[in-house]
Amino acid sequence: MAKETRKRKADHIRISLNQNVQARNTTTGFEDIHFIHKALPEIDKQKIDLSTTVFNHKFAAPLIVGAITGGTPEATKINATIAEAVEELGLGMGVGSQRAAIENKKFEKTFVVARKKAPTAFLIANIGGVQLVNGYRLKEVKKAIKMIEADAIAIHLNPLQEAVQPEGQTNFRGVLEKIGEIAKELEKPVIAKETGAGIAAEEAKRLEAAGVKGIDVSGAGGTSFAAVEYHRAKRREKSFQRRLGDVFWDWGIPTAISIVESSQTVSVPVIASGGIRDGVDVAKALALGASLSSLSQPVLQAAVKGVKETKNALSLLIEELRNVMFLAGADSVQTLRQVPLVITGKTAEWLKMRGFRVESYARRGRD
Repeated sequence: MAKETRKRKADHIRISLNQNVQARNTTTGFEDIHFIHKALPEIDKQKIDLSTTVFNHKFAAPLIVGAITGGTPEATKINATIAEAVEELGLGMGVGSQRAAIENKKFEKTFVVARKKAPTAFLIANIGGVQLVNGYRLKEVKKAIKMIEADAIAIHLNPLQEAVQPEGQTNFRGVLEKIGEIAKELEKPVIAKETGAGIAAEEAKRLEAAGVKGIDVSGAGGTSFAAVEYHRAKRREKSFQRRLGDVFWDWGIPTAISIVESSQTVSVPVIASGGIRDGVDVAKALALGASLSSLSQPVLQAAVKGVKETKNALSLLIEELRNVMFLAGADSVQTLRQVPLVITGKTAEWLKMRGFRVESYARRGRD
């Protein structure tokens, strides 16, 4: 099992770097989100405060690097590189699923390196929700947290990926109850995290009621794990799974929609992820109601090159965010979450059909 898990993680890295695994026909919805330009911003761009406090941790900017990898030799360097960059910039990061290291102690170093390189950064441990249904208990969750001295743990929900994966585990019966049991016992915050298909209002509400302290929407429009599994199946000549990966390539709730559905329904912090590619996306996510923004694919591309490139990529995102805030007249992250937004197109249509008042975003902040 450990060997199989390790090989799968190596496949995910290789495919993500070398194949097109981005959504084909589904977009994030951010193209439908529009800021109102401030011709009179009345703020000093250089004095904009990007810091924010979430989960009782102060971030220099509302940005974390989402879970990418771990449990395979290639992961050690990637996690070390990202950790060094987020430590320098005062950000945070999540590690990939720690299942491989829980199954085989020798892979712990691929995760442990994150805390070694980032002694003060916000680190998020990671375990699969489906594993909680299939044998994992509080013991394994605590082991994952201890492994990286994590500040929080993400329990990832990946039914789409498991459904199209040749070796996928598709028994999710009772997963919410198991998440609730873990959340009740842990002192560290539990974050429920999707993996590219989004979280709807109904699920967000149930997760909050179960005791999770944060929701990472990971919506559709960015990396598609159905696409990743399509490429795995293609290489292994598994025509059945290849077909499933192709058909479900664009399945999911677009990120912008999922942010609104979740943030308008729950009171716990919402993390925006799924296809976030620049500082404008980050700003839109925050203005829609997210507390933090997270991205993975662009950072993975930089991390395989080195710490300097990773730091530069993240620094550019932060500067782009600062520019948006200046042009929208927001001198702090808290202010950014109150600036007016116009929501148009398919995103507006979806949200209206679901009973959300998109007009309220456009009207806030008026004198």
